[in-house]
Amino acid sequence: MKLEELRPLDERQERVLLVLEGGEKLKTNTAVAAELGLFAGMELTDGELAALRAAVKKDAARQRAARIVSCAAVSEKELRHRLVRKGETPEDAEDAAEWLKGLHFLNDEQTAAQLARSAARKGYGKARIQGILHEKGIPRELWDAALESLPEPDGAIDEFLQKRFGGGDPDEKTVQRAVDALRRRGHGWQDIQNGLRRYRDGLELDLEDT
Repeated sequence: MKLEELRPLDERQERVLLVLEGGEKLKTNTAVAAELGLFAGMELTDGELAALRAAVKKDAARQRAARIVSCAAVSEKELRHRLVRKGETPEDAEDAAEWLKGLHFLNDEQTAAQLARSAARKGYGKARIQGILHEKGIPRELWDAALESLPEPDGAIDEFLQKRFGGGDPDEKTVQRAVDALRRRGHGWQDIQNGLRRYRDGLELDLEDT
């Protein structure tokens, strides 16, 4: 099959449009075209055409992966999953992840720390943050390091209780609802109990009541 046309798609000539005999159009990175030695008017064998299409698909997966990591903090596992879900092959998804790792744009340890900090800023506690790391596909062995870098939960708990109680003297039901809300946010019972005591000396709930 003949490669009828090869032209740049942008001013920086980083991407090119390939027009094959019969009108099929492929878009890819200039580096891919250079690596395959492509030029307008080139006659492609069946093997060369198959290699071209495979290279174009691999490059497309890499570009999609780059867009994903530029928009959100994702783990290697989540990135591969999202790529496959969008139609990339598992092999191309794996290649894209390894490519980004080589460029230092994909690092589970850094992503874990980023996710943990973001969750802590929202007032979440350790249990909720661990749940987020699990959902995002962060390996379990990286959780402790991410959590160790976070401040103690006292500030988040105190801020929550001040907003919830408004500086007033809450009744038992109000305290119970606040405790339940903090537990849902992932805070431990002892940390919550300490927060109640900081809010008002003697304010607490029995563990059996929660």
